[in-house]
Amino acid sequence: MFDSAPPRFIPLLALCAGVLLGVPSESGAQRLTAEEQRIHDNVLANNAGAVALLERVVSINSGTLNSEGVREVGTVFMEELDKLGFITRWITLPAGIERGGHLFATRQGNRGKRLVLIGHLDTVFEKDSPFQRFEIKGDTAYGPGASDMKGGDVVIVYALKALHDAGLLDRTTITVALIGDEERPGGDIAIVRGDLIEAAGRSDVALGFEGSVGANNATVARRGSSGWTLTTTGKAGHSGRIFSDTYGSGAIFEAARILNAFREEVRGPEYLTFNPGLMLGGTTVSYDAANARGEAFGKSNVIPQSVVVNGGLRFISEEQKEQARAKMRQIVAQNLPQTSAEISFRDSYPAMSPKPANDSLLTIYDEGSRALGYGPITPLDPGERGAADISFVADQLAALSGIGPHGRGAHSFEDQLYLKSIPVATARAALLIYRLTR
Repeated sequence: MFDSAPPRFIPLLALCAGVLLGVPSESGAQRLTAEEQRIHDNVLANNAGAVALLERVVSINSGTLNSEGVREVGTVFMEELDKLGFITRWITLPAGIERGGHLFATRQGNRGKRLVLIGHLDTVFEKDSPFQRFEIKGDTAYGPGASDMKGGDVVIVYALKALHDAGLLDRTTITVALIGDEERPGGDIAIVRGDLIEAAGRSDVALGFEGSVGANNATVARRGSSGWTLTTTGKAGHSGRIFSDTYGSGAIFEAARILNAFREEVRGPEYLTFNPGLMLGGTTVSYDAANARGEAFGKSNVIPQSVVVNGGLRFISEEQKEQARAKMRQIVAQNLPQTSAEISFRDSYPAMSPKPANDSLLTIYDEGSRALGYGPITPLDPGERGAADISFVADQLAALSGIGPHGRGAHSFEDQLYLKSIPVATARAALLIYRLTR
């Protein structure tokens, strides 16, 4: 099912499934079966319950560092999934990892594709944040984590509820993975995402329920994220001797040379970006990497001896990342007189690279949305999406993300969710799960 799309990023849905984006076709104009119509009716009938669940979980603070709050929100979702016949378990992370843990729920069967549905319980709003209240104004819900991503977690529950109420979860194999530290992973990825990676290894399809960017798109590819740290060293001395054979150019000019060369020689490939987010330079430098802050001391009449630059790198594939790193290392090695420089790299989130299997998933999602009467789904530009947990498993299986409800203002005090998007996202997700598990 997932090997028919051509190997390029922009999904050619006409070749995948006889669909041209925005142009109705025989496939795109299909109707719901009677069973699928019952699913849709159930979603609409239970929408008030979905909004009530959203209010309940948004009203509980679950900032990443608030382990108790994360577990409390997890308990709410655990109870909901228990009602749907899932076997639930709370995953406690090893000692020394100061995080609340994860909620996993499973059903085991032998019919259709095996799915892993991914969400997260934590938010960026910690207990000391002034943004704590849930409120509804018109058709919009406001609150910490409403759009990122408690709304998506609610959609998972109510999509599964629609299938459960119709007796359509029987014999399916579905894992729900609600992560407790997505916003700020608490340790080595092999440990804190080990259960998710293991679940993906037993699955065929991963679906990520973070909110959509706009009302009618989904994510088939997204960039990865990694970091880099540049340090340069010069020979301290009186500024009147700078550029001399004895004292050379100093650490700041060396750092400036490197950063400008990055800008001129590394940038260019589509979806590759890099950014120096912090720079400290002078006679002495003190850098606190854990808290991304530091101090520098220097005088205008002293040649600077030290520079630290901390930056990020985003990429659409491992190949693109490694090519950029190789070029950056080459630039760093070409030192100005009497200076030296080093660059180190650290991995964070891999890329969710484009592939035909993801395009084919989008086709199925698009067909379902059209059949429901909610219009076509288009692929989101990978440059519009940040990193997420689905990227840790997207290399193993077919993956589609950004299929939660629509909102805006994530990570800000304007975090909001458009309530009318909840039943739309829920019905689309329920139909996608149904069609994949037949």
